[in-house]
Amino acid sequence: MKRMPLPFIVLIVICLLACNLSLPASSTPAVPLETIIPPTAEPTRGLPPKGPPPTRAAVGTAVRPTPPAGDENAVTAATPQPGAPVYRAGGLPGVYWVTNPASGVEWFVQVILPKKAASLGPLPALVLVPGGIGSGTSLMDPIRPLQIMADAGFVIVVFDAEGRAKTAGVENTNGYIQQDGLAEVIRFAATLPEVDARQIGLVSLSYGITMASGALARHPELPVRMLIDWEGPSSRFYSTVGCNIPAGGSSGGSGKIAWQPCDDENFWSEREAAAFIKSVCVPYQRIQSEKDHVQSTNAHAVEMINNAVAGLSPWVRLNDETPNQTYDPGAPPAMLPESSDRQREENIVRYAQEILALNIAPVCAP
Repeated sequence: MKRMPLPFIVLIVICLLACNLSLPASSTPAVPLETIIPPTAEPTRGLPPKGPPPTRAAVGTAVRPTPPAGDENAVTAATPQPGAPVYRAGGLPGVYWVTNPASGVEWFVQVILPKKAASLGPLPALVLVPGGIGSGTSLMDPIRPLQIMADAGFVIVVFDAEGRAKTAGVENTNGYIQQDGLAEVIRFAATLPEVDARQIGLVSLSYGITMASGALARHPELPVRMLIDWEGPSSRFYSTVGCNIPAGGSSGGSGKIAWQPCDDENFWSEREAAAFIKSVCVPYQRIQSEKDHVQSTNAHAVEMINNAVAGLSPWVRLNDETPNQTYDPGAPPAMLPESSDRQREENIVRYAQEILALNIAPVCAP
C-alpha cells in the first residue's frame, strides 16, 4: 500500500482537532426530568403560595409576650420552625400524605372543599383534631357533617395520626410526636391554593384538645388565628376520668387509650391541656354543654377558661358568655343546653365566623 506523505498526515490531524473544538458539548438530546424521576415516586417538599410564607408575625405583634410570672407550668420553649412541609398527593381528590418530621411517618390527610369552591377563591380553613385516639377517617363516616361545615365557606382538613386508620406508625397518645405532626399538617394547609393562610382555625374534639393546645403552645409561629375546643379534658385527672390507673399503666387496645399512672410525670408533662393553654396566644373558644359527654362535672371547662385568661391568649370565651371572664369552679355559669350537641358542627362554624370577624391580631411571633 502506498504511504501518505507525512505533511499530509499532520494536516489531517490539525483539521480534526479544529473541528472537534467547534462541536457542541454534547450531541445527545436533553432528556426531560420527568422521564428520569417519576413525578409520584417520592414525596415532594411543598412550597407556599407566591410571596413570603404566612406567619403570625405578618399579622400580629412582632414580639412574643413574656409568660405569666411565677408559672412554672407555662410552656415557654418553642420548637424551631422547620422548612416547608413535605407532602405528596394521594391519587384521589383531596387526599394527601404529609410527613411528620418528628417520626418520619406519612400522615393520611383529607381536604374537603365546599361544593362550589372553584368560584369562591381562597377560603378560611378549619383543621379538625379528632377526639380520643380517633382518626380523621372516622370523622368522615358519614361525610355529611363535615360537608355542612365546608359548604358554610370553609376548607376542612382532617388527618390520621400515627397508628390510626390509614396511617402507619406507633400511637403517641397526643404527645409531642403527634403534636409536631399536627403542626406540619397546619403548615401544609397554609400552602393549599384554596386556603386563605391568614384565616386558619384549629378545632379540637374532646381529648383532641391535648394535641391541639400542645401544638400551638410549642409552635407559636403557626399561621393559626383561633382555637375552638369542644368539651376537652383539662388535666390527667379528667383525661383518665379519676386517675384510677393501675401501676404499670392501662392496657389500651380496641381503640382504648393506654394511659400511664397519674404520677408518671414524664408521660403527663406532654399531655395536659391545662398547662399548654397558658402558652396558647390565639383566641380561645370553649364549647361546653350542661352535661359533658364524658365527665360528671364541668369543672374542667372552668379550669381551661381560667388558665387561658391567665395566660397569653388575647381573647377567651366560654360558650356565648362575655369574653375574658374567669369563673368559680364551685359555681360555674349555665352551660349550653344538652340539645346543642346535635348542632355541634353548626356551632363550630358559627363561633369560627364570629372570631374571624373580630380580626384579633395574634400576639405570638416566631
